[in-house]
Amino acid sequence: MTIHEAHRLLKTKQLSSVELTKACLERISQVEPKVHALVTITDELALRQAQKADELIAGGDTNPLTGIPGLIKDNMCTKGIRTTCSSKILENFVPPYDATVIEKLKDCGGVVVGKANMDEFAMGSSTEHSALFTTHNPWDLSRVPGGSSGGSAAAVAAGEAIYALGSDTGGSIRQPAGFCSVTGLKPTYGRVSRYGLVAFASSLDQIGPLTQDATDCALVLNAIAGYDARDSTSVPEPTPDYTQCLNTELNGLRLGIPREYFVEGMQAEVAQAIKAAISKLRGWGRG
Repeated sequence: MTIHEAHRLLKTKQLSSVELTKACLERISQVEPKVHALVTITDELALRQAQKADELIAGGDTNPLTGIPGLIKDNMCTKGIRTTCSSKILENFVPPYDATVIEKLKDCGGVVVGKANMDEFAMGSSTEHSALFTTHNPWDLSRVPGGSSGGSAAAVAAGEAIYALGSDTGGSIRQPAGFCSVTGLKPTYGRVSRYGLVAFASSLDQIGPLTQDATDCALVLNAIAGYDARDSTSVPEPTPDYTQCLNTELNGLRLGIPREYFVEGMQAEVAQAIKAAISKLRGWGRG
């Protein structure tokens, strides 16, 4: 289920946040022994947040993320919930404050079902380099989910949560999104606050969404983007409604393909991949 599908069901009272959260927690209990995507499962907190979200919705709250269960990559500070960076050094570290993106999700009435595994301190591209355990690709358990946000991508692909937050320094959202067949976005530098994100390379790090489709990416970005005085690199610019960019006309779009991609004997395969990518682009505007 996508965020926008779940939001419609919550808004029309066909589903409650408590029911949706229990379904995600049940899914976690079913698949987590095989996928190993989560470092921490916050079931009690999630159900409390879901109950509060149902009260907000009953009172007329229409935020698209209210009552939607999500996951947080385990390098973002969460007050009262351990933040390990998938490292033995921080295995029992419990932050005394929330990262800005966590504050924003709480303001939206979001529900956090857990913290996702990653390559230790985000230094890796397969989630095999977590100091805690290895995460598997839910489509094929013999394969990696990518990294370093591999736990976030694998969990969304496996249906353990409706969406997840990851961080991207040199591909750590985009690459696992590709490996797990979900949608990932690295926002423009300075668009999303890094306050409370354990840094890898401060001049490159950005927090972004991992979701089922582009519409959900836009909805999460709407929630987490914006200026934050606590982040010295945060950009003091107005935050647009990113859902308004979903139906951009693609006629006339030109794609540049680096010459080095055309390895001898692979021209046909590359051409087929380009056609598939263009087809997917055209589908994004419809959610």
